[in-house]
Amino acid sequence: MSVALIVLATLLGLAAAGSAFGKLKRVPAVVESMHAVGVSDGQMRILAALELLGAAGLLVGIWVPFIGIAAAACLALYFLGAVIAHIRSAEPAKTAAAPALLMVLAIATTALELAR
Repeated sequence: MSVALIVLATLLGLAAAGSAFGKLKRVPAVVESMHAVGVSDGQMRILAALELLGAAGLLVGIWVPFIGIAAAACLALYFLGAVIAHIRSAEPAKTAAAPALLMVLAIATTALELAR
């Protein structure tokens, strides 16, 4: 496993877990942003669980490569969905910047996972 993969997977896992905890703790800015794109409170809990599973999958992927690949690829799709939701909403386009950055990070992590 390369140093770059460890660094990217760690950053992505921490970002996904942080995003999930923001949803679960109902941080006002996070809740407001999620409601603005049409996500209900029940859906927020499901999305948080998916992010936590992705973060855990990246950790397990250190020892079981196919789980790391699946986790990184699924997080890339998750954040692609977030980008699309933000772009389709009436919010300013800049709100899609954070999920877009995380999507790129997840794609890079997936590529590195596949290359090992």
